[in-house]
Amino acid sequence: MKYILVTGGVISGIGKGIIASSIGTILKSCGLRVTAIKIDPYINIDAGTFSPYEHGEVFVLNDGGEVDLDLGNYERFLDINLYKDNNITTGKIYQHVINKERHGDYLGKTVQVVPHITDAVQEWVMNQAKVPVDDDRKEPQICVIEANPSFLFQLGGTIGDIEGMPFVEAFRQFQFKAKRENFCNIHVSLVPQPNATGEQKTKPTQNSVRALRGLGLSPDLIVCRSAKPIEMAVKEKISMFCHVEPEQVIFIHDVSSTYRVPILLEEQGIIKYFKQRLNLPIDDQPSDLLVKWKKMADRYERLLKVCSIALVGKYTKLSDCYASVFKALEHSALAINHKLDLMYIDSTELERSTEAENSVKYHQAWHKLCKADGILVPGGFGIRGTEGKLQAISWARTKKKPFLGVCLGMQLAVVEFARNCLNWKDANSTEFDPDTKNPVVIDMPEHNPGDMGGTMRLGKRRTVFKTQNSVLRKLYGDETFVEERHRHRYEVNPELTHCFEEKGLKFVGHDTEGNRMEIIELENHPYFVGVQFHPEFSSRPMKPSPPYLGLLLAATGTLNAYLQRGCKLSP
Repeated sequence: MKYILVTGGVISGIGKGIIASSIGTILKSCGLRVTAIKIDPYINIDAGTFSPYEHGEVFVLNDGGEVDLDLGNYERFLDINLYKDNNITTGKIYQHVINKERHGDYLGKTVQVVPHITDAVQEWVMNQAKVPVDDDRKEPQICVIEANPSFLFQLGGTIGDIEGMPFVEAFRQFQFKAKRENFCNIHVSLVPQPNATGEQKTKPTQNSVRALRGLGLSPDLIVCRSAKPIEMAVKEKISMFCHVEPEQVIFIHDVSSTYRVPILLEEQGIIKYFKQRLNLPIDDQPSDLLVKWKKMADRYERLLKVCSIALVGKYTKLSDCYASVFKALEHSALAINHKLDLMYIDSTELERSTEAENSVKYHQAWHKLCKADGILVPGGFGIRGTEGKLQAISWARTKKKPFLGVCLGMQLAVVEFARNCLNWKDANSTEFDPDTKNPVVIDMPEHNPGDMGGTMRLGKRRTVFKTQNSVLRKLYGDETFVEERHRHRYEVNPELTHCFEEKGLKFVGHDTEGNRMEIIELENHPYFVGVQFHPEFSSRPMKPSPPYLGLLLAATGTLNAYLQRGCKLSP
């Protein structure tokens, strides 16, 4: 097993996750089996109870793990399926050690950070690195480990944060346990360029590398992030003052698309370096996989036609809150040779209360919604903004605008239909109104309202199509069932579904028992689809998610032609 540790410096949010994913993609293109692990320093057991404004979206894995969004990047880039134990947190490690202590595994010894916590980190990494993540179920050969920069080597007064020190020490020891030929450290840093001088500054990177070495880890590669391409003189300066060869300094400037990042890394000789440094049994040139990535990146940059989608949600101030939704839309737009114009609309700004308080915001939000080619209402929790989402759904239904509702978006589509088509004016979800006389969305039977963490219906579940006459079934290749990932506490009330179906809102997909409503489709509408699951978590750059692809096809007026061709994309 070969281990590649990716650390960060200077600031967070410089694309370390994308670089780690891109390195994995390059090595996979060389024929190696690659897995990935993300380390986060927080004491939470997982990301499940975070507000999206804390760390971005909560990504859900096949096994129901609620994890950091970077694991979504790993899955999309590497086309693998990870597990909840691929996301290590301080909370998980301490819980594991405390449980062992309570069990008596330490035989009366004093349990300490060193060696017990640090040993637990190393054991966890070694054990999880062996777990197969590809469809062939073979053991990985390379493990890319991303350490969160909020605790590792970040400058600005946070070097040696208390919560992160056990991980620093664990990897200082681990590099000797794994042996040099099996362990490589890549340090991602920032080369700022102040507007006042226009000069690219290397001092932050020098200080970051010095701090890293002071903690016992020396970088084998320094990946320098910058707004513009970095000059050769800067590369030579970083090489000289950071004590590495010039070929060990890699530049990644801002690019039009993340698909270009693996190409930039490969062009700077990273394959040849890894082959020598880790003694890998690979050729110097990548396989067809990276060639496909290059073609995809080139095609992305040449797109001329635009498709606009309005995303109506409550967490629109931070795009990372809907990272997987954006990627799923982007994958689908690229598949039909369109550039995506994603317009974020705060659902509260569509509500009548906003018109009274700030009419400019209200009319701007409605202007965006009206000019969009398609409308998407994603998942979420809580009552805030739901009336605005209902307004958007009503607009999509009555104006025949292509619409996709995901999780809460599907539930609200059912509520809107009940209020305006069945004339059940107080229809609601029991999440928002426990005393409603028409509870069209109800608590799940197995939901435990006590503890919050890990109590939802989570992970990959099977959905069975109950009819041949389904747009989504055709988009999925006429399969009899699909398996997608879930994350929800509430669901459509199965006792009331016959009322909806009589009026044209069809429940075309159920769970295996036939009790849970998974997919809705509206008759006599270009594309009005709701899904209880989260198909965005399974979307891949070269394998777009069918519900999202259907939305983009309908929004560009090409859905019927696509279905007539037997669900084959035009060249």
